[in-house]
Formats: sequence, structure tokens, C-alpha cells
Amino acid sequence: MTAEKFVESTGFKVVCMPNPERNISGAYIGDLLSWVMGRAESDNVWITIMSNSNIVAVATLADVGCILLAEGVTLDSEVVALAAEKGVNILSTDVSCYDAAIEVSKVI
Repeated sequence: MTAEKFVESTGFKVVCMPNPERNISGAYIGDLLSWVMGRAESDNVWITIMSNSNIVAVATLADVGCILLAEGVTLDSEVVALAAEKGVNILSTDVSCYDAAIEVSKVI
């Protein structure tokens, strides 16, 4: 499923969507960046509460399909601009990581 269709199916909010045709499959939940780099799979939805610029680098290295910020986490405009520049899709939701994962599992 594309990132654009994923958003339509879940209702998650778009923070940054420079790559709407990016494939989305599976999910990984984690906040320890080194674990995400080593364990998230290509095209995964990465569910996190991390909000610093390192998430863009990790998303690029892990080749995830998008970052999903849970629990109402927001980003500084500089992080959003960096994500747009690097082609990293970022979505957000107010629900917990657990509840976000449940929603992801319903559509993927």
C-alpha cells in the first residue's frame, strides 16, 4: 500500500509527505535509535515518540516507509524541513504507540 493510501485508510495526520507513493508494509515500534536502525525493516511504519532530527537520519538508514509520531508528539519546523528534503514521510496521531500499532495492523 502507498503512504498516501495508508493515510486515507487510517486517518493519521500528515506532518510531512514528500513521498506519497512510498510503499508501506509492516510496522516497528521503538525509541532506541540503534535498535530501530538494526531491526526495522524496509517499508515499515516506524512508530515512535522521538522528536529530534535524528529520527530523519534513522528513517533514511533503515529505509522505513514512514515515521508515525504517537501520543501527540510534535516536531520543530527544522525537523519537518529536513524530512521533506530527505524524502521521509512523517505522520502523527494522539493515541498511544500500542493503539497506533493496532490501527496499523488493521490496514496492513
